[in-house]
Amino acid sequence: MDKYAFITGGTRGIGKAVASCLAQSGYHLLLTYGKDDDRAQAVAACLQAQYNINVYTLRADISTRSAVGDIIRYISTHSLRIDAAVFNAGLTCREPFGSMDEAEWERVFFANVHFPVFLLQRLVDYMNGGGSVVFTGSLMGIEPHATSLSYGVTKAAVHALTKNLVKFLTPYRIRVNAVAPGFVDTDWQKGKPEAIRRSIESKIALGRFCDPDELAGVYKMLIENSYFNGEVIVADGGYSYK
Repeated sequence: MDKYAFITGGTRGIGKAVASCLAQSGYHLLLTYGKDDDRAQAVAACLQAQYNINVYTLRADISTRSAVGDIIRYISTHSLRIDAAVFNAGLTCREPFGSMDEAEWERVFFANVHFPVFLLQRLVDYMNGGGSVVFTGSLMGIEPHATSLSYGVTKAAVHALTKNLVKFLTPYRIRVNAVAPGFVDTDWQKGKPEAIRRSIESKIALGRFCDPDELAGVYKMLIENSYFNGEVIVADGGYSYK
């Protein structure tokens, strides 16, 4: 039977790596993205050609309430049934504590916490029993984050959300887990000055950033291993051990 995976932020970074990993296992994909239409179309075309699967893409701004309805309507219109939902897209704000803007703080909270909650509330009706939900948390939801207070706090909320949702999703026969990545070698991290990258690597026991493809394997494991439920899997290369 065909399997479908829904991934927010699925056309770049961690989301793209997860999409590719699941595509290799025969999952058809619905990928949302923020604003780069050309990139999304290119990623979809590449995955379709390489793995002979169906790939749907949908532009959705996770900081807007209307995106929830847009996504659900798209799924309903295309008669999709979802086996795995990966809530990966997120926002951050790096304003100093003394000059944080209330509206921007609320925008980050909406994108990282409120949006996935109320999307999932409606998405469960389109998910198959035995399905799986995986959130992208963060090491910064565990370790203090010196750069973005809103990001660290919202990712800690995602971890708590994962554990609390177990009781609410059990009647649907849906499992829920999260991955808390450390520093992953996405385009964002590759763009950092070399001195900052070396500083980060010096704090990681393995001495390097995580490759997105090896992180994607953690998501796949949580999706396909039917006994993981309510877990937050930290993948940080031993950040706290050095």
